[in-house]
Amino acid sequence: MDLTALEERLGYSFVQRGMLEQAVTHRSHGAVHNERLEFLGDAVLNCAVAQLLFAKYARLDEGDLSRLRSNLVKQQSLADIAEKLVLSEFLRLGEGEMKSGGFRRPSILADTMEAIFGAIFVDSGFDAARAVIGKLFDPVLKTVDPKTLGKDSKTLLQEYLQGKRIALPLYAVVETRGAAHNQEFEVECSIPKLEINVRGTGRSRRAAEQSAAKRALETAQQAMAQLGRRPRKKAAAAESTVAAAPSPPADGAAQTADQT
Repeated sequence: MDLTALEERLGYSFVQRGMLEQAVTHRSHGAVHNERLEFLGDAVLNCAVAQLLFAKYARLDEGDLSRLRSNLVKQQSLADIAEKLVLSEFLRLGEGEMKSGGFRRPSILADTMEAIFGAIFVDSGFDAARAVIGKLFDPVLKTVDPKTLGKDSKTLLQEYLQGKRIALPLYAVVETRGAAHNQEFEVECSIPKLEINVRGTGRSRRAAEQSAAKRALETAQQAMAQLGRRPRKKAAAAESTVAAAPSPPADGAAQTADQT
């Protein structure tokens, strides 16, 4: 298998070419596969991302740094990076995995990315692995919002309302549908001060609350944006009225009028 194109996309050329071949080999393919490299790569990835975040966000505390790291190294994040690399072109899978679409499965893509990081570490050490990880994660780090990444909708809504000094939202289950083993909950989220009442659904009460909170946050942000624009409109209208009003006569004109 020619893996030169993958090396180019990674920005790294292996000294031991067999390490990369092993890294892209799923256990369904044969006895020599990537699970041990995946184990190693997971640790390398966590350390490298922790170092990147530590350097980038000097004011974040340990809790926020941990939250950011866990969201950056989670399965979906790695699968997204794998898709950008078109990693599926290079996977070595067993026949069964190929037929079942394993080359598209997020878990396999994410595990293979970790194995690649482990292979680079074995091939050239931590600095080389960190450089590749930094390159791949740089686009994500440029767009990530450390204040919101990894926070659920209820937390984001609560923080938003607290920042506006508005009372916390109220949640109430308004309907439960379906059999006991397959229920769907409908929850209403209310923010009385903003006259907001929205609903969300989910397979659990918690999921329904999260759905309702997401809609409530979007509605609240729109409502506050409209409130913020109203004073400016009034001010503009007042300025237009002043500009349209006739100017008072000058002193000389007033005296001439008095004399006549």
